[in-house]
Amino acid sequence: MTTESNPSRVAVLHVYMSEFWSGDLGLTLTTISLLALIFVINPLRESGLAGRLFFDVVMVTLMISGSLAIKQSRFAKVFVITFVIVSAVVLMAGRIHPTPVLHQFGSVLATITLLIYLRIVLLVMFRGGPVTWSRIQGGVCAYLLLGMAWASAYQFVEQRYPGSFQFVTAPLDMDQMTSKLTYFSFATLTTVGSDIAPLLPYARSLTIAEAVMGQLFPAIFIGALVAMAMQARAKT
Repeated sequence: MTTESNPSRVAVLHVYMSEFWSGDLGLTLTTISLLALIFVINPLRESGLAGRLFFDVVMVTLMISGSLAIKQSRFAKVFVITFVIVSAVVLMAGRIHPTPVLHQFGSVLATITLLIYLRIVLLVMFRGGPVTWSRIQGGVCAYLLLGMAWASAYQFVEQRYPGSFQFVTAPLDMDQMTSKLTYFSFATLTTVGSDIAPLLPYARSLTIAEAVMGQLFPAIFIGALVAMAMQARAKT
């Protein structure tokens, strides 16, 4: 009785997650959470604004549900969920017991986790079907996740090699560093430029790579949407 009920529950959960992500709700919640993190929480963390933990929990929950919804092997699903949970635990441990090793390890895990989330969003966005508002939201989410992943990579470089970036005012703690490097990441991704400058080779290489990606991603995304729209029209 138990062996038969467990697979059925898993199947029901998979169907529910697929329906959740097949519409606009999953990507809408992801977009709202990312916008709040990037434009409200992170910039104001320097002044002690609370709320980051809530959005982190929301993002982790969405990542796990998204990994359950997309078509991939059971091993891949287990790996993604385990990796996300481990990353969340390490980042939380780094805030409770701040040490250089935990901060650096947390930045690496955060970068990889954000890239995994980017993959989930892209798989949801490029699933079969017509071009809808959901796909536009997917592109926005992917672009924002790209900027946040690079911000975490910058944070690791600055922690591993202090002085990699020149700040107008040096960050006094991790919250300030996260806020400043998130600002620098999106200023680089959009090629706007900022008052923060990369000094060491690793920082400069990452900066150039992000600037190039910031130009290529919108062009590739728009081209993919046009191709999908033409293919859907040809079928009808």
